[in-house]
Amino acid sequence: MLRTGTEIRSYYSIREIAEGVEEEIEAYRIAADEYSQWLGSFLRDAESTTEDKEDLKRLKDLQKGKIKKTKKEKKSKKTQESDLWIQLGDLSLTSAMQGEAEILFYAVEEINKKIEKLENARESIKKLEESGLGSNVVYVTLICDGVPMKIVVHPKREGELDNKFHYEADFSILEEIQ
Repeated sequence: MLRTGTEIRSYYSIREIAEGVEEEIEAYRIAADEYSQWLGSFLRDAESTTEDKEDLKRLKDLQKGKIKKTKKEKKSKKTQESDLWIQLGDLSLTSAMQGEAEILFYAVEEINKKIEKLENARESIKKLEESGLGSNVVYVTLICDGVPMKIVVHPKREGELDNKFHYEADFSILEEIQ
């Protein structure tokens, strides 16, 4: 589902929170896999179309996490970005092939960090589940970009759950005329 932003949600069981975390982990894993495949395809295509072997080597090093910086690049990150990227307000633009590889690497890296945070949250939720707080509790949860960050636990107020699930239906049966 990949929730983004900040929200507060009320849960009526720890299991409900855990299921939400599992769904987020799975969604992020699918996204990471999709971007990794895109990156692999991009690098294979770059290998067959790139005439500049230095650019290709740099892309492969970037993929392996072995970015070798020249003296000019070591001076400052700003200098490195200004060579490849053009600042347009809050956006950075480039037409360089390396730019696409960089944003794919960045996305995969950020998604993997998010998965790690979610897995840590899952472990914390397991500990919370083991604490045995009971079923008459509401978990008011602060969620930032899909990751539960803080939980306020309070007893359910009388009728709190009952009012949330109310179903009413009218049925009518037609009599068959012979």
